[in-house]
Amino acid sequence: MEVYALIGASGTGKSHRATLVALEVGADLVIDDGLLIRDGKILGGRSAKGEQSKLGAVRRAIFTDESQAAQVREKLREAGQMKILILGTSAEMVQKISLVLELPQPQRYIRIEDVASPAEIIRARRSRREEGKHVIPAPTLEVKRTFSGLHLLDPLRFILRKKDLPKDLVVEKAVVRPTWSSLGRFFIADRVVCSIAAHCVRGTPGLGRIRKVSVEAWPEGLIIQLDVWLRYGFSFPEVLTEAQKRVKATVEHLTSLNVVAINLTARALEQK
Repeated sequence: MEVYALIGASGTGKSHRATLVALEVGADLVIDDGLLIRDGKILGGRSAKGEQSKLGAVRRAIFTDESQAAQVREKLREAGQMKILILGTSAEMVQKISLVLELPQPQRYIRIEDVASPAEIIRARRSRREEGKHVIPAPTLEVKRTFSGLHLLDPLRFILRKKDLPKDLVVEKAVVRPTWSSLGRFFIADRVVCSIAAHCVRGTPGLGRIRKVSVEAWPEGLIIQLDVWLRYGFSFPEVLTEAQKRVKATVEHLTSLNVVAINLTARALEQK
């Protein structure tokens, strides 16, 4: 297994450049901020950007959590002999990650200054400092599905053109604001999610009163339970399916939380 390293100070645009550098060196896998990524899919790990503090983020990024490290080591064994690109703020950081994950030490170190212009690095630093923006080299949908609760901003899409590619490659990356961002921390109370769920299903044809709404929060996302009354004269499966779609679409859009399941229980019938 061949290991390459992309190193540069925090906020200089390493994650943004990861796909391009991986293509240049022929790397199939990318390790960035505690995640193992292949072709835009998160295979394992835990994003450092979901930690509650900068110290926690650093520990997550260097795999000090043995359960996280063991999961990624297993995924690496399943992947077989592939090339890997590891992102880090220094050669020492990448070497530590390689040691923890039982990988060979990098055979080549690529500096961010080798693949990004001074102006591009300045823009990346300004975006990090003034807007608190961080990039995860995976599509927004993948990040949202895997790590519910990260403050997702607009997805970043661009077209990668290279002579040796059979066609232009469309790349999407997730732009997030970490929990520990200096711009402030946030959380969404369960009662807010309950209110959103109840509000968005009101007016669904065939749905009557909403008797109870509750939320269970899991690492993968939310499970929302609604007890409702139905009205005579409607197709009950169609009514409940429409209500589920409304809840999922609205809650995920307004909160960036992943909705794992929406359970609706019909408790009674009422006249139109």
